[in-house]
Amino acid sequence: MNNMRILIVDDLHEILLEKFQKAGVAFDYQPEMDRTAAEQVIDQYEGLLIRSKFQVDQAFIDLGSKLKFIGRSGAGMDNIDEAYATDKGIALFSANEGNRDAVGEHMIGMLLSLMNNLNRGDQEVRHGQWRREENRGYELKGKTVALIGYGNNGQAMAKKLSGFDVQVIAYDKYKTGFSDLYVREVSMEEVVRQADVLSFHIPLTRETKGMVDEEYLFHFRKPIFFLMGARGGIVQVPAVLKYLDEGKILGAAFDVLPIEKFPSLAEQEWYQNLISRDNVLLSPHVAGWTFESYYKLSSILADKIIAWLKNPE
Repeated sequence: MNNMRILIVDDLHEILLEKFQKAGVAFDYQPEMDRTAAEQVIDQYEGLLIRSKFQVDQAFIDLGSKLKFIGRSGAGMDNIDEAYATDKGIALFSANEGNRDAVGEHMIGMLLSLMNNLNRGDQEVRHGQWRREENRGYELKGKTVALIGYGNNGQAMAKKLSGFDVQVIAYDKYKTGFSDLYVREVSMEEVVRQADVLSFHIPLTRETKGMVDEEYLFHFRKPIFFLMGARGGIVQVPAVLKYLDEGKILGAAFDVLPIEKFPSLAEQEWYQNLISRDNVLLSPHVAGWTFESYYKLSSILADKIIAWLKNPE
């Protein structure tokens, strides 16, 4: 297609490689390559594809003197210095559409588990306890689910909730006029008044880092179920623990946490507190990582890059 060479440093689905080959795109597939090795060769490539292996920061971008584009097989660009790359005229591609269905299904699954004490009930039955009254649950029907952010993931979540007979409302600081068949656009003031369930669908930025703190959660009028499937850095976990203690949060589900590697995670002051609670549900950042999304993320990213290579802007 052209004389651009692409370095692929992460494990991507073979559909991307197949599409590149069919389109005549030159690439080197090095999924085992670490940052140190990539630093030695990145100056030979016009393109870089990655998932989350390492930070593509200013220092790394400066080494890529020929870089014309960077692609991430995932939703968001939080391990890439977007501002610096853009300033250098480097095009950026992600595949936010590829895992939106996976995230929506996973977070609804976590919500239903929390509302019906499925995790706790399972453990109790396995240990010889048959406690019906203590595991009485809540129905989702009739509740108000508030989405913070209405991009790809928020839209998928709203659509999947449509069969549960709930009211779905959404607040997005950067969008207006987005009410549709599945959601009603509201102010943040309405969110804190109406929400029975609070679910986050926003990227991690300088503005959103640590945004969900005690002050943020204090304003909610009703006890809520709390869902964090966006980015762990958005939430200050001790604030959630405080309101779990006070009954302001009935249950909390985290697919993402501010720290996502052991042993560092276990060393956090709040970690033991978090895992001691049977109204907290945790998963290891897999909401968007299904067998289907693995394919879709790579397929969508390949299509975007091939289209751009035909007509670079």
